[in-house]
Amino acid sequence: MLPLLEKVMLVLVKAMKNPRSALCKTSIMAASDVFKAYGDELLDAANSNAFDQLLLQLLLKALQDKRFVCEEADRALSTMVGSLTPLPLLHKLRPYVSHSNLRVRAKAAVSISNCVSKMGLEKMQEFGLASLLQMAVELLNDRLPEAREAARSIVVSMYEQVTENQDQKQESWQSFCEISLPPAHVQSLIKIVASQ
Repeated sequence: MLPLLEKVMLVLVKAMKNPRSALCKTSIMAASDVFKAYGDELLDAANSNAFDQLLLQLLLKALQDKRFVCEEADRALSTMVGSLTPLPLLHKLRPYVSHSNLRVRAKAAVSISNCVSKMGLEKMQEFGLASLLQMAVELLNDRLPEAREAARSIVVSMYEQVTENQDQKQESWQSFCEISLPPAHVQSLIKIVASQ
């Protein structure tokens, strides 16, 4: 099926847009199976536009009125994070932090948080530590608690990786934040990790 992955993803997207909830749920379940079976090959084999459309539909379906569709979409997003390498997936999720729909932002934030928790310091640096911090700060000021909680989790994961082998953890974290962010945001990040 590998040569057909792009077409398969586009068919799944079309089925997810269908107003019939049962068909929508079944297509979401099929997307989970595709994530499990192909993992990173999805990003390599398919047109990135097809994957982007699939990702957006999953984020939107996680907001549906029908609870069973929402739950299935949440499971599919978790499966996606578990099946794909965090760094390329993080690049795909990043634009949704600024999405106009605050609930899409929150769902994307949870997936981003789950990606970051799987990353070591080297992969975080490859993505850009300052970029990750700025993304977390942006989400900390979001209107939805789900997005703010995900941002806290991102900050804690980063703190643990940045300070893993250092004696003066609090001081090194503060220095790192001061280099990467405007002063107004530094204190809020220090408070988040103070209890760690």
